[in-house]
Amino acid sequence: MTTTIQPRLTKVFRFVRSSYADGVAELAYAFDDGEELVERIRFPNAPAVPAGRAAAFDAALKLLHLIAGISYYKAGVPPKIEVADGPLDDATAELLDQLYLHGLAEFAYRNGLDLRGHIAFPRGGTAPAVAALDLPKRTLVPIGGGKDSLVAVEAIKSIGGEPTAVWVGNSALIAACAERTGLPTLNIQRELAPALFELNRLGAWNGHIPVTAVNSAILVVAAILYGYDSIAFANERSASAATLEYDGQQVNHQWSKGYAFEQLLGNWLHTHVASDLDYCSLLRPYSELAITRAFAKLTPYFDVFSSCNRNFRLLGPKPVDRWCGQCPKCHFVFLALAPFLPKPRLLAIFGRNLLDDEGQAAGFDALLEYQDHKPFECVGEGAEARAAMYALSQRPEWQEDALVARFRSEILPQLDASQLALEPWLEPSSEHRVPARLQAALAAIGG
Repeated sequence: MTTTIQPRLTKVFRFVRSSYADGVAELAYAFDDGEELVERIRFPNAPAVPAGRAAAFDAALKLLHLIAGISYYKAGVPPKIEVADGPLDDATAELLDQLYLHGLAEFAYRNGLDLRGHIAFPRGGTAPAVAALDLPKRTLVPIGGGKDSLVAVEAIKSIGGEPTAVWVGNSALIAACAERTGLPTLNIQRELAPALFELNRLGAWNGHIPVTAVNSAILVVAAILYGYDSIAFANERSASAATLEYDGQQVNHQWSKGYAFEQLLGNWLHTHVASDLDYCSLLRPYSELAITRAFAKLTPYFDVFSSCNRNFRLLGPKPVDRWCGQCPKCHFVFLALAPFLPKPRLLAIFGRNLLDDEGQAAGFDALLEYQDHKPFECVGEGAEARAAMYALSQRPEWQEDALVARFRSEILPQLDASQLALEPWLEPSSEHRVPARLQAALAAIGG
């Protein structure tokens, strides 16, 4: 970037253009009259866009352009948004207004910003008329390297649901998990605009973005391009629970994994891309504890999976093994698996006993929402964590571990033990958008 701008002083964020050729989508953005920031998404071995899907593909590509822009918009959060090819229809503008407001709520909270009333995509366009495309009855299942997506994969495999393991980026850990599934794989590459890193150097706002929304939009393009009638994420029920409330606004680290976004995007696809393209989370009816119970039976994955987010950082050190043992994800997965696995098996996975380390007390307190709020991470609800810790506190093999003993003596007396049972967390909810073709897979998870 040759033109030096001050990102925080910009007035307009512009969606300049999007294009696609030979397996590469180009998405261009700009602040004010500055240089373009160009992101590229690479779809491997891409076929030609089928003629009958051309309009749907164009709609999907435009959606990707609009959603992926959140990575750049947040650098300056200017007061005006412009879309080069004209105003959006109301449903599209509403989807984006909601995504940018709630998906950037944690970013705003941490930076002392209030984006309410600040984000307004231009409205006044007309919505397209769409129909069914007779898409092949196959399922894209995003793989993240952790337990949840592997539970979803095995459930869909069990009913012959034609799954393909798909991921965005070049994580060797995710690739190893995808290979272990034995499924066909699809690895898509996302290349952020290099100029974004220059904006960061020039003082851009920085922080969390709803990356699941961006990946979802990438997979919508992939579904039309390669031919899939469903995209089945593995987002659990508790993803919809806010991390905290601040100044009257709920702040949810996982908003784009929650049910509100799933409904917005799923409904939008039916009316703007293809009426037979379904977007859902297969695990939506289940708590984290129900999912970890299901994962505890999937022993072939124990030596390849990891939920530790330090493995997936763009920058900075990665753990020498698959679990750093220090982050909220390590803490939660250890605690959630403990009621469902023999203790020696769990310790073998992590290489240590996180609950027998007094230095980890503050991390587990945050999970329990004891003297702290839930971490800004993809972890279960505080009540879930308390139920898991209570279950361990009743088991002789765990009672003497430092943090379980501390829970029994210090925290448990302040709680209502009648609210700590594990069993209610193992019951599925009826709230989900799983299409009829995949509903038999739900039984494979909850059994």
